[in-house]
Amino acid sequence: MLAKRIIPCLDIKDGQTVKGINFVDLIHAGDPIELAIKYVEQGADELVFLDITATIEERKTFAKLVEKIAQNINIPFTVGGGISSIYDVERLLNAGADKISINSSAVKNPNLIDELANQFGSQCIVVAIDTRFDIDWKVFVNGGRKETPLFTIPWATEVQERGAGEILLTSMNHDGTKQGFAHDITKCLVEKLSIPIIASGGAGKMEHFRDVFNQTNVEAALAASVFHFGEILIPDLKSYLKNNDILVRL
Repeated sequence: MLAKRIIPCLDIKDGQTVKGINFVDLIHAGDPIELAIKYVEQGADELVFLDITATIEERKTFAKLVEKIAQNINIPFTVGGGISSIYDVERLLNAGADKISINSSAVKNPNLIDELANQFGSQCIVVAIDTRFDIDWKVFVNGGRKETPLFTIPWATEVQERGAGEILLTSMNHDGTKQGFAHDITKCLVEKLSIPIIASGGAGKMEHFRDVFNQTNVEAALAASVFHFGEILIPDLKSYLKNNDILVRL
C-alpha cells in the first residue's frame, strides 16, 4: 500500500501567495519562497504552485519565481497556470518543476493532453479539474470563473484515456469553506479511474484529512490556508493520521 500524500498548495497572484473562498475574495497569505521552505522542513510530500490568474490575464506562469522556489526545495514540485504548449512545459521543467498541471488549456484543446503525455511522459502531466455541483458536477475553467458544457466524470475519464498521469480535483463548492472535502465526487473518480486523484477544497481540520482518506481511498489531499496560516502543522497532521491507522511518510 502506498503512503497517502499531504500536499500544500501555493495559489499565486502577482507573485504572492493568496487564498480565497469559493475561488473569490482573495487575501494575501505569505511569501511563496518562505512558505515553500517551511513546508519542506515540516515534511510535506509534494508542493503545488498554481498561478491562478495566468490564464485570464493571457500570460505565462512566472518562470523566475518557479526557479527560485525549485532551488530551495527537494520534494516533487508541480506547477500550473497559463500552460498551453510543449514550449511552456519545457520552460517550466527547465526552471525546476517536476510535473506540470493544465486545466483551461486542456478543456480548450483536449489533444494537448495527448501531445504533452507523448512528449514528456504521463508521470509528468497533471490535469486539474475545477468542479462545481448544481444539478450535477460540472467543469469550470479560467480560475473557476467560467462554466463549461463538460460534466466532471466523463471529462475525468477522457483525461485519463488521453494520457494524464494524475488528476487534481478541486470542489469549488468546498474551496476555502473549511467544512471538509467533497467525498462523493472524489470517491466516484477514485473508483472509476486507475490514475491517482488529489482531493482539494474544504480542508479545515485534521479530521477532514482522515475522513477523505478513509471514505474515498484517495491517494493524496491538498490544502492551502490551513497550512499557510498555521492552523494545521504538517508534522501534527501526519502524526494524527498515523494514529488513525492511515499510512503516511513521517
